[in-house]
Amino acid sequence: MSAAGGVAKGVGARLAQAAALVTVFAVLYGAARATPEFRGPFGIITAVGLLLLAGMLMSELLEVVGLPHLTGYLLAGILAGPHVGHLVDHHTVERLQPVNTLALSLIALAGGAELRVDLLRRVLRSLAWATLVQSVLGVVLVGAAFFAATRYLPFARGLPPSELVGMSLLWGVLAVSRSPSATLGILAQVKPDGPVSRFSLAFVMSSDVVVVVLVTLAIAIARPLVDPAAAISLQDFAALGHEVVGSVSLGTSLGVVLALYLWLAGGQLLLVLVALGFGLTEGLRYLHFDPLLTFLTAGFFVSNFTRQGEKLLVAVERTGSVVFVVFFATAGAHLDIELLRRLWPVALSLAAARGVVAWLAHRAAGRLAGDVPEVRRWGWSSLVSQAGLTLGLSLVIAKAFPSFGEGFRALAIATVAINEMIGPVLFKIALDRTHESGRGGHVHAPPAVPLAEQPA
Repeated sequence: MSAAGGVAKGVGARLAQAAALVTVFAVLYGAARATPEFRGPFGIITAVGLLLLAGMLMSELLEVVGLPHLTGYLLAGILAGPHVGHLVDHHTVERLQPVNTLALSLIALAGGAELRVDLLRRVLRSLAWATLVQSVLGVVLVGAAFFAATRYLPFARGLPPSELVGMSLLWGVLAVSRSPSATLGILAQVKPDGPVSRFSLAFVMSSDVVVVVLVTLAIAIARPLVDPAAAISLQDFAALGHEVVGSVSLGTSLGVVLALYLWLAGGQLLLVLVALGFGLTEGLRYLHFDPLLTFLTAGFFVSNFTRQGEKLLVAVERTGSVVFVVFFATAGAHLDIELLRRLWPVALSLAAARGVVAWLAHRAAGRLAGDVPEVRRWGWSSLVSQAGLTLGLSLVIAKAFPSFGEGFRALAIATVAINEMIGPVLFKIALDRTHESGRGGHVHAPPAVPLAEQPA
């Protein structure tokens, strides 16, 4: 239960939750060491239950100090994961990948359904300036910070300046990516309504398309810088067009099918969403389409061009309430603490540089767009989080540039770990400070006037 809308719990209830959390960890610790078959199929089922229960209990306890539920889910996963408590081993964490697939599809569906045309129309000026300024300054300034840090990176030592410039360009583009999952998670918890939450929702969800395009451009430009014998290939742009156009087209078709099903049947939507999340995602990847963009388009179509948007949102919320806990707890279990310990000075410096650039760029974009003071002051808070999208892009870059890809991706993982822990906290603080928490129903309610015209 969120602090924004829930009933305050007494000291006795909090102590009971703490005792239950300790008991859960203790029982699983004993079972993991006393039962050899615990690591088999039974261990996978147990891991889901452990991460779900521990994540919910941890989130309730951290609520006392005002931290978001996502932080509790992540922390529970870190403590239970293979790098700290060893209650869930590496093999089990990898076997939970289907849960992540389902969660990402639900996140994209919900995000698309929340992107109403009237919302986009009213924040269009803010969205355009923020996208332009964040993209340009993010790539240039964060890329420059990375170039300055290359002297401290083992995988960058001895490389010619041109290759370092290409690597810095790739890092700058990676810094522009955000976390739709973290943003929607916070919005779903505190149920806000106001200019900051509206801007954050519109910007973070729509930035996926921009990031995909920028990564393709950066790879095409960096390839001849890294390998002088290579040249800019038009095949990269053809593949990009195939991916974007195909994903939008399939997403529209999926939206039509979902709308018809909601209109004609409407029942057992949970099973339909699970089937789509698991089966369709793998098919889209096989066809080289972007699952996130496909599901985002489907949710957008259902919400804006049919009358079934409310049904879809309710179904996704019911399904995702459990799946999201396991998703973020699994993300916490994935965090490599040893890797973070080795790379934390550079990772922390780059994360700090990215945060400062995001703040500066947002302030500049806000002035150009004429945003209200709340958005200019706090809108940047939703731009810090990074998660699965960034890690996926880092893997694409690592495969495209094997000469430095492994070290590049390791640093990206360490930096994402820092942003993943700090970002949700900053965003929740912003929503609480602007008094938007608890004022909405679903993730957002369409604004009555544009951000640039709202009173302070």
